[in-house]
Amino acid sequence: MKNLFLSLCLVGFVSVQAQISEQNLEKTISYLAVDKMQGRQTGSKQVHKASKFIEKQFKKLGLAPKGEQGYRQSFTAKVSRVKVNDSLRKADNIIGFLDNGAEKTIVVGAHYDHIGHGELGNSRDDKDNIGKIHNGADDNASGVAGLLELARYYSQNQVKEKYNILFIAFGAEELGLFGSKYFVEHPTIPLNTIHWMLNMDMIGRYNPENGLAVIGYGTSPAFVDIFKDVHSDIKFNLSKDGRGGSDQTSFYDKKIPVLFFHTGGHPDYHKHGDDAHKINYKAMKSILELEAKAIDNSMKVSQMDFVWTN
Repeated sequence: MKNLFLSLCLVGFVSVQAQISEQNLEKTISYLAVDKMQGRQTGSKQVHKASKFIEKQFKKLGLAPKGEQGYRQSFTAKVSRVKVNDSLRKADNIIGFLDNGAEKTIVVGAHYDHIGHGELGNSRDDKDNIGKIHNGADDNASGVAGLLELARYYSQNQVKEKYNILFIAFGAEELGLFGSKYFVEHPTIPLNTIHWMLNMDMIGRYNPENGLAVIGYGTSPAFVDIFKDVHSDIKFNLSKDGRGGSDQTSFYDKKIPVLFFHTGGHPDYHKHGDDAHKINYKAMKSILELEAKAIDNSMKVSQMDFVWTN
């Protein structure tokens, strides 16, 4: 009876640890997308604070550092839309590794920078609102929250997966995909060991009429099998093309299969109204559960079937 009770407790423990948490998602977005973070502009003190926050979470979860200096991979990004005195800006990718001793690795990524006060030519707001803080709750505090929650999910689920997982928080995406471009040109693991890449950018404003876009379905025939029997309580649309205005494009250009999860544009995109109270946390939880199904199913697909197609 004692052993049975212990077994039941352990089963309960595992199931609790393997749940996606809305509360965790809200905590992360509430930390990153507040006025004191000043819109997380590349090169700012606030975006550096955001990078330290992500680094701390990776360390807390027991992920191995896989940057070039600990968790960090530093590079220089350039402001090109407008002329500024400090056009060259230091930026960082933050990289944590869940090492399962496998030959191949799945990359999970999201960018953590945003556009500050919209002063660098990348705001879509009215002229009178340029200079106001653009908090970027959906773009892309939502993706970072998803990244950290999947890192927690897989590092604490008491399962040794068939593949390693590399979690990357990309810097300087808003200035031109600088972080992901730098990573694929200076990879901290061999590119030929990357099984596929999952990217999250703006997953917080789910609209049931439009559904969730899952872009990149056509970049490998394996995705057909992966999504064959996948169901969700949210509507999702599979799109073949893997290119798009986010970090998966850098991997796509290296002929690595990709999936890009995105809830679409909205009236607050790149404007000062992209705030945390507008995030749909319930839908975000469902999106991450869908992503976990895709990751789990990809573990069952033969490496021979997981080839890049265009």
